[in-house]
Amino acid sequence: MSSAWDAPDTDHRDTAGVTADGAAWLASAGTYPRSTLALWEERPHAPVVLPCGSVFDVVSAPAVFGRLMLDRLWDDGPGSGPVAAFRGRMLLFAAPGTAQRLPSLLDWEEWSADGRRDGRTGTVPPLLCHGNGDAVTVPAPLASEDSGGATRWVTAPDTRHPWLPGPEILLWAAVRAARAAVRISISHASDPDAKVYDVSRRR
Repeated sequence: MSSAWDAPDTDHRDTAGVTADGAAWLASAGTYPRSTLALWEERPHAPVVLPCGSVFDVVSAPAVFGRLMLDRLWDDGPGSGPVAAFRGRMLLFAAPGTAQRLPSLLDWEEWSADGRRDGRTGTVPPLLCHGNGDAVTVPAPLASEDSGGATRWVTAPDTRHPWLPGPEILLWAAVRAARAAVRISISHASDPDAKVYDVSRRR
């Protein structure tokens, strides 16, 4: 089912595309990096499926919430690693091990916020964490006009050793994105006693 977080992402950082070093970094996650690079040389608009867990993990968020997380990372935090938009979701590339650790950190935040009126993580939608044993489809190095912008790089990899956020940084971004979402809901509420949290938590 769709939710408030599934709206298309219209505000984004366009990039020129993945550099040769960035493509080499992505390809290094696969079993046959040379074959992946050869494919991209022949078909630079072709997305590929790459395994997670060794070179990177991926945290997948609904587009709007992922955009809020990305804004927090760039405006108030250390920035982000590579980020892609793929079929209505935002894929944040993270340090290996993040997929295993982040869910427990989010659970702890929700437990510690239980019963609090501010509901610190009350509006965090489910985040899909892809790590060891998982694989994700990543956009092609060059954007395809056929995708209509639904599948593209928001922050393209441009180095063989990109910085990747870990679980604590992404937890920080998720909590602050949730707070920002609550403030947005409150500022648009016509009734000061309206239960804005119930609206923003719809699945």
